[in-house]
Amino acid sequence: MNEEIKINKRPRRLRGTSSIRSLTQENHLNVRNFVYPLFIRTGKNQKIEVESMPDIYQFSIDQVMYEIEDLLKLNVDKFILFGIPDKKDEYGSNALSDNGIIQKSLVEIKKRFPEAFLITDLCMCEYTDHGHCGIIKNEELDNDATLEYLQKQAISHAKFGVDMIAPSGMIDGAVKYIRYALDSNMFKNLPIMSYSAKFASNFYGPFRYAAESAPQYGDRKSYQMSFSNRNEALKEVKIDIEEGADIIMVKPALSFLDIIRDVKNTVNVPIAAYNVSGEYSMVKAASKQNWIDENKIINEILTSIKRAGADIIISYFAKKYAKEINQK
Repeated sequence: MNEEIKINKRPRRLRGTSSIRSLTQENHLNVRNFVYPLFIRTGKNQKIEVESMPDIYQFSIDQVMYEIEDLLKLNVDKFILFGIPDKKDEYGSNALSDNGIIQKSLVEIKKRFPEAFLITDLCMCEYTDHGHCGIIKNEELDNDATLEYLQKQAISHAKFGVDMIAPSGMIDGAVKYIRYALDSNMFKNLPIMSYSAKFASNFYGPFRYAAESAPQYGDRKSYQMSFSNRNEALKEVKIDIEEGADIIMVKPALSFLDIIRDVKNTVNVPIAAYNVSGEYSMVKAASKQNWIDENKIINEILTSIKRAGADIIISYFAKKYAKEINQK
């Protein structure tokens, strides 16, 4: 029988031209959904490139103003701040001080750019001389003692005008204690974005140089999750939501797209994903060797994070992506 077979199902009909491809595109990036990390250090007239992260800098407060001004012109108006104090101690005192680097930054940035939405990373590792994310006793992190310090840090940031707090240490009970402290001090409307599913990842190396927060001994595997685990991430996310988290985060992003999708299918709160330093630096290194098209790779990476289910993307690529969009 030589009857001609007719092909009726032709998915390629929707891929034939750029117009129809854009019309049927399922996921769209929007710079308004980006959060850009900023590393702020003590001193004046400081703009120091991070050796392991090309085009990323540590700024003194006076210099970070120029960076924020440039980003606002690109419609990137949300920032997460990491502080680098000039002095550290075992209790991370600068994290709690009215004269702390983050406290000063909040005041000065809000004074100059009231439209900027400022998120603060709430953790002890950038401020302690041992580099761990809490109070250390007998060379182990004391979870419950750390909670009191995180409460004080949260209240201090709130007093100085932060728009959102992001506890990042994976300390058990942190969201509950921080939420209670905020509510008890007339900051009931201040949202919490918790690093709920933060894995003990090998992609954090460049960040630890940027934030000067590498542990002086041991590692963080007793409080960050094993990258082999999946169900544990959902457990942590559910606990944080029950404790009062308004937004939850998966970190890193690119190697954990399955976790982002699992979380998206499980909860009904906004999901943030952190496109971390190692993911950034690998792209920059490959681009320097002309092995990849950097702009196309960035677009693909950010779109994959969005496609996986992230509503908010924290990325060092946000500025470069925004520039490319504005040039089109």
